[in-house]
Amino acid sequence: MIVETTIHSFSLWHHFVHKPGFDAIAFADLARSMGFQGISLSLNDANYRHLGGRDNERMDRLRAYLSNHGMSLEVDTSGTAPAHMSEMLNVANRMGATSLRTYTRHGGTVREMMQNTADDLAAVTQQANSLAVTIVLENHEDFTGSELAEIVEQVNHPNLKILYDYGNSQMVLEDPIAALDAVLPHVYSVHFKDHVMIRAEDAGQLTVAGVPVGDGFLPLTDLTSRLLEQGLRRFTYENVWAYSAPIQTGRKPLDGVGLGKGAFAYLDPPFDPAHVILRQSAFSPQMLVDLEHQALHRGHEGFRRVLRKLGASGDWDIREIC
Repeated sequence: MIVETTIHSFSLWHHFVHKPGFDAIAFADLARSMGFQGISLSLNDANYRHLGGRDNERMDRLRAYLSNHGMSLEVDTSGTAPAHMSEMLNVANRMGATSLRTYTRHGGTVREMMQNTADDLAAVTQQANSLAVTIVLENHEDFTGSELAEIVEQVNHPNLKILYDYGNSQMVLEDPIAALDAVLPHVYSVHFKDHVMIRAEDAGQLTVAGVPVGDGFLPLTDLTSRLLEQGLRRFTYENVWAYSAPIQTGRKPLDGVGLGKGAFAYLDPPFDPAHVILRQSAFSPQMLVDLEHQALHRGHEGFRRVLRKLGASGDWDIREIC
């Protein structure tokens, strides 16, 4: 089966921050050299983060590069306020993006968050439709799979779908497969990553940590198989080495989750920085760039290995030239 692969700019976070001259064009060029058919670009701050600025010239230059090389684009933001979403839909359209990812920033009870998020998104789905941009709501660090599906079903619009992140359900102590099963009919795109759990005594608080794909405990093959069976044919690789997030105090494991087991297995210290780091401040900027580069390529091979195992193929299945 033919599968398209793309890469998320989060994969090279430290390159964007610490490597001189590394910008959105350099990222797209690296993605192309690795065999990816498109990119996902984070615009998730006031200066449009990995685009590096809000000016039209930057948007148009990246769009031209991607178009010239036949590459696709998805863009990221956060928050669901209608005015913000309207702005970002226009940005996505100008850049030629097929989708705009977001997640809620509402507070309050879970039910209040769900209703406010649904109301916000319902207000901009017609604009999304007119611009041919799909809004994808991510299971970030807030809702369970069933809660996310309920929001999308309440809005009930073809331009609102779900981005399923392989590991983010762990933030609400929900089993990744259970989370996927709840949202599967609505999945438009994915973030393919890998995680481990770190004990509270080793990290100060029960923590989820990113590792190169293949080095963690997420059920990557089972998740990918379900998605392929559902008909998904585009997978976004996200290298989350050096990422970590504490579990909110007071969270209780949902049904089927056993801390220390399966996807929630603990990684034992000492921690090899080639696989996981918890304190980025302990490393020089150049070391972070070098380690990130190594993790990127190590995880990329793990990503491709899972796809090959399940019978997928495509232009991505080539020898890396970088």
